[in-house]
Amino acid sequence: MEENDIVVEKAKPVIFEEEPPKTKQEKEPENSTNEDDSNKVINVKGLYKAYGNNQVLKGIDFEVYKGEVFGYVGKNGIGKSTTIDCMVGLKEYDQGTITICGYDVKKEPLETKNLIGYVPSEPICYEMMTGTEYLNFIASCYGMIQGSYQKNYDYLVKKFHMREKDLNKKISEYSHGMKQKVCLMASLIHNPRVWMLDEPTVGLDILTNEILVGMMKDFAKYGRTVFISSHNIELLSRVCDRVVIINNGVVEQMIDFKKEPLMRRELVKIFNKTFKEEYDVI
Repeated sequence: MEENDIVVEKAKPVIFEEEPPKTKQEKEPENSTNEDDSNKVINVKGLYKAYGNNQVLKGIDFEVYKGEVFGYVGKNGIGKSTTIDCMVGLKEYDQGTITICGYDVKKEPLETKNLIGYVPSEPICYEMMTGTEYLNFIASCYGMIQGSYQKNYDYLVKKFHMREKDLNKKISEYSHGMKQKVCLMASLIHNPRVWMLDEPTVGLDILTNEILVGMMKDFAKYGRTVFISSHNIELLSRVCDRVVIINNGVVEQMIDFKKEPLMRRELVKIFNKTFKEEYDVI
């Protein structure tokens, strides 16, 4: 680079210009006892959950930090979606604690939900609404002011290559992929701190999948946190900073790609090895 060259910094995406809702640590700094508290976004300790006699989660423990893309992996029926449902307040859990940005999920559910953008494994929308009506409805649930909503709406419409004429159609007329796009947009419209994604790529085309990858990286880059569960191992190896593999109701292994970058290429092998007794993997 020449001495007189000017480095032009890439502009911050519109959706990250405004500050997200404050964490409990920011609201009550005097109660923070540890330097890591301000960077600890998700804290799951001793999480137990059973369905009748079927004990699915048997003491799950992990922590997720600010500016991190965190992957959550396991075979079908192992408890990934159950863990996320407990984290976002959709299911009661039997034992343990979950905090999001310092707020206890059970004791402070509204404060917790205000900080989360959640995408379920199947797109769930009010299908009698149009896409625009649904996004407007979600924004109103979070008490967004019109200016902030419109700015984020315009950005997300452009980012996900949605057409206004499609957004003015009933969601019931959408394809699976279109519904998934609207769910992704709805999860970000209110400027959350934490983006929780449960199998987000199902039904997405290649272009939208790449857009999602870029948005997850941007989300972490600008100080937010991504928690993603997916069977798409290639995706997780590309975007995640750390990955947890769960098995038999507990955390089997934690892989830190920042410390061991070459492990990104080994994630499929590690997954297969973990479940080799149940799958005849060669």
